[in-house]
Amino acid sequence: MLRITLIAISVTFAAGLLFVNYYNSVVDAVNWGASIPGSIATTRQYYSVAHPGTFFRIASPLNQLFALITVIACWKFGRARYFAIGALVLAISADLLTFGYFYPRLDIMFHSPISNTEAIRQAVADWSSMNWVRSGICAVSVICTMSALVITVKKSSI
Repeated sequence: MLRITLIAISVTFAAGLLFVNYYNSVVDAVNWGASIPGSIATTRQYYSVAHPGTFFRIASPLNQLFALITVIACWKFGRARYFAIGALVLAISADLLTFGYFYPRLDIMFHSPISNTEAIRQAVADWSSMNWVRSGICAVSVICTMSALVITVKKSSI
């Protein structure tokens, strides 16, 4: 029962990250690029205390931790193990993409001079389009984790 509970928590974290990431695309990014430079200035002021990264810096490592726990929990369940490893690799890949691709654009959007409107527009456009890719990675991770859970539940009840 503990094994299944831990994997279910992993599914919950992975799904939570997916939907927050999706929210960022549908709501935040649209507002960021609505009327540059005013929209960026407003966002900078709004994010002066906390920003989406505040959430992701806590939730993403926890997601990776639970993905690792899922690998351990599924190790003796054949195919479930491979889905769990896939979910862990995808969770790490999403973070590598975040550090390598998104952080430089966020730096342009929220720390470069506000007068640099063309660079900010391009950074918002790049961020917006690539965030759908990151959402896809997160979605596949959720599917992998859910598959590992289903297989583990079936194998545990035999």
